[in-house]
Amino acid sequence: MSASAARVSTAITVGIKRQVVDRTAQVIYTTFPKMSVEQEGSRKYFAIFLTTAGSLGFLALLTINTLLAQDAFTLSNLKVEAKMVADQRDAINREIDAKSAPNALANAATKLGMAPSQQPIFLNLEPSVVSNG
Repeated sequence: MSASAARVSTAITVGIKRQVVDRTAQVIYTTFPKMSVEQEGSRKYFAIFLTTAGSLGFLALLTINTLLAQDAFTLSNLKVEAKMVADQRDAINREIDAKSAPNALANAATKLGMAPSQQPIFLNLEPSVVSNG
């Protein structure tokens, strides 16, 4: 393709584009009526209002989301702490059970110098009498 043919092709393309742009502008101008300065001003303030309201709403949602995320971290930490406390409670209960077992009590009594009773004595509280075995 020669340089002159390329120039003619480019000129035709530019001419077609110009016609499309002009026709589009004409359609837009007929679709939307010409506004007065007051109408343009009120549209401007309305757009500013919508932008401000949207921005404030977005910031409110962002703040709420941040607070919820902090609460989630706090809840997670509290769950870990509750598990640790439950584990400590279980360990203490196991220690109490081990020390209150009959064999452990017998060994502790023997270390203190106590001897097992050969004849148990039972108290009957109603007649206030002590009875043997």
